[in-house]
Amino acid sequence: MHARTRTALFASAAIAATLSLTAITPALAGTSAHTTAVAAAPAPSQGDPRSTTNRVADFYGAYIDSIWDNEDPAAGANAKALRSFYLSAAAQKKVAAFEAKEHADGILFAQNVPVKWKVDYTGSGAGHATSLVTLTWSDGANPEVTKIKVQSDLQTRKITDLAAVN
Repeated sequence: MHARTRTALFASAAIAATLSLTAITPALAGTSAHTTAVAAAPAPSQGDPRSTTNRVADFYGAYIDSIWDNEDPAAGANAKALRSFYLSAAAQKKVAAFEAKEHADGILFAQNVPVKWKVDYTGSGAGHATSLVTLTWSDGANPEVTKIKVQSDLQTRKITDLAAVN
């Protein structure tokens, strides 16, 4: 009987140790034992410099990154350089006129910075391609979303027109 008591005591100690490690290990790893959600990995990015839609996506991604990091001394100069590189001269003038009149960013048609963006090809014709830029301004169940129609020249791939979609 003495051997059974000792075996039971060792088994109880082993179970207690296992349960303790199960509770402590997530805390040591910096996670909660009750966490059930796992962060999803972002979708892989890819592009093609020949695609006007990819160029619009590249522009909006880089532009939003630049103005998001507005405390970086290089951010303003980078945003200006991006406009110069990706927009035609006529589009740059149209953006500047909008900004002077509305006191808002003429690329985003807003005074703040979106938290997400997406670009979809919507068609082409007469030497131009059109894309629809969807800007998401908040997280949560019902985020605020705005859309911008962007026209690009198929030969130069420069953005030639931007218009807010109502």
